[in-house]
Amino acid sequence: MKIISYNVNGIRAAIRKGFLDWLQQANPDVICIQEIKANIDQVEVAEIEAAGYPYHYWFSAQKKGYSGVAIFSKIKPNHVEYGTGIESMDFEGRTLRLDFDELSVMSLYLPSGTNIARLEHKFEFMALFQQYVNKLKKEIPNLVICGDYNICHKAIDIHDPVRNKNVSGFLPVEREWIGDFIDSGFIDSFRHFNKEPHNYTWWSYRANARANNKGWRIDYNMVAKPLQENLKRAVILPNAMHSDHCPLLVELEF
Repeated sequence: MKIISYNVNGIRAAIRKGFLDWLQQANPDVICIQEIKANIDQVEVAEIEAAGYPYHYWFSAQKKGYSGVAIFSKIKPNHVEYGTGIESMDFEGRTLRLDFDELSVMSLYLPSGTNIARLEHKFEFMALFQQYVNKLKKEIPNLVICGDYNICHKAIDIHDPVRNKNVSGFLPVEREWIGDFIDSGFIDSFRHFNKEPHNYTWWSYRANARANNKGWRIDYNMVAKPLQENLKRAVILPNAMHSDHCPLLVELEF
């Protein structure tokens, strides 16, 4: 099963930039999308279905044009779970899960900490999400959580660790949280296969950051440890240019 995660920074804008043509070429079985910034009635879903994804599920934020996640699938899921049931997490449309025979796939969009209030919300979300996942794994051990975590784990994951040490996304408390999250029973699938530096998934639109590869690796396909033997490959796909993020792929064999 090929699974892609992609923060598209607005699904309608991405489609205008050729996202659906790219999707057909990439041809994942499942794609987890974050920051859709749209409701389903604002998108030509017939075009998505024509691209080979008859099963598409949307969990939009209550605030129009903001946040939201979606999953498009070639395979019909056994169950779809919208949100977590935790009100402070769900009103911004940040988690969506599809359950299949062999595994469950979640699309996650963890908040960014753009100011003090948002940083406090991010910390609350991180704590609640860890608790939620701890319980969920007991019910669903074969879990893949794909998405924009808005956190770099280690210095290797950011172009300038020294200057960014006090910036949200690379704060010590955030780095500790994502390390603990991995240690709670997940594999950072990209790092499982690739230990090299200068591999990023997000670049600022400022100062020609992408052309100079001054980026951050804040998007992950986290694979629960029971699936370790099924891992086949994991790669970042930096040549897709529909967003300030790029997609990343994990492939599992059953």
